[in-house]
Amino acid sequence: MSTAVAPKGLEGIVATTSSICFIDGDAGVLSYRGIDIHELAGKSTFEETTYLLWNGKLPTAAELEAFNKELAAARVLPPAVITLLKSVPTSASPMEVLRTAVSLLSIYDADEKDSSHAANLRKSFRLTAQISMIVAVFDRIRKGKAIVEADPSLTHAGNFLWMLNGEKPSATATRAFDIALILHADHELNASTFAARVIAATLSDMHSAITGAIGALKGPLHGGANEATMKLLFAIEAADADPVDYVRQMFASKQKISGFGHRVYHTEDPRATHLRRMSEELGKAAGNTKWFDMSRKIELFVKEEKKLNANVDFYSASTYTTLGIDIDLFTPIFAISRISGWAAHVLEQHDDNRLIRPRADYTGPTYPAPYIDIASR
Repeated sequence: MSTAVAPKGLEGIVATTSSICFIDGDAGVLSYRGIDIHELAGKSTFEETTYLLWNGKLPTAAELEAFNKELAAARVLPPAVITLLKSVPTSASPMEVLRTAVSLLSIYDADEKDSSHAANLRKSFRLTAQISMIVAVFDRIRKGKAIVEADPSLTHAGNFLWMLNGEKPSATATRAFDIALILHADHELNASTFAARVIAATLSDMHSAITGAIGALKGPLHGGANEATMKLLFAIEAADADPVDYVRQMFASKQKISGFGHRVYHTEDPRATHLRRMSEELGKAAGNTKWFDMSRKIELFVKEEKKLNANVDFYSASTYTTLGIDIDLFTPIFAISRISGWAAHVLEQHDDNRLIRPRADYTGPTYPAPYIDIASR
């Protein structure tokens, strides 16, 4: 057994083999099953991309049609989950509600005790449909609005916007959100995905693995950076300040700016390339580009001043705000997309499983440390 000491945070450590996602941080490459993210964002849909993640290949037209029908049929929440969403305090964090509701879903899942590949695939359809519904339904409930039923004629992206806002989304908004879902669908062994695989490796069920992943995503060092970015933009607007001057003062007082830098990418995050364009295009379509304009000024300044690139979170903030989405829904939306990748990794882990059990580098008192009797302590 290797006795090499892993760096703090397991940085640079290869923890498993996987055929799902390839990243080259130096070249700024992200691909799903070998297909570049730029191609998928430009040509694919979230449903097609999810099929690719789960099955290892792009679907035929017939396979995609069947996939879409199965996903549409899965847009049903058990009455007990609706009751839960109505009973929790309206002040509750949407991420806390989502984590709890997903855990509850397992009790009512027909395949609860079956972790075969076929059963896990059926669970993947249900969870992908239901996580989106939970976020939209809870937001409606907490605002005192009627629950909107799913529309089988809409895409996954369109359905979420429809169920959230109660209005049929424009083609521009639907496509922008669809691309955002594609961009966030998977990212190799990030914290939440690794958490899901560790849980799955114990042969625990998919709902447990996904609940754990949501718990990891809830942490501000993983899923909350776009919330912090939007709060910064709101603060700049409230202060009627120049974005560059405001950020310069933050740097002078040793404050961090969310949405910049990445543990893996040493060049521009390829997802940020698309979100930057989407933020601008949505702003123009809405007749108000202020959030994009502020973001762009900050991005250029930070890149020049600190040599840091914007990551996926930076422009997703202004993109979601322009779509009319509340800040505290940003991280749940991350889960709406990432369930496709989480499910792919749980499927892969269960299909060729070995318990994940690393070792720790012990830094405590030298062995054997003496036991001191209580009277002598």
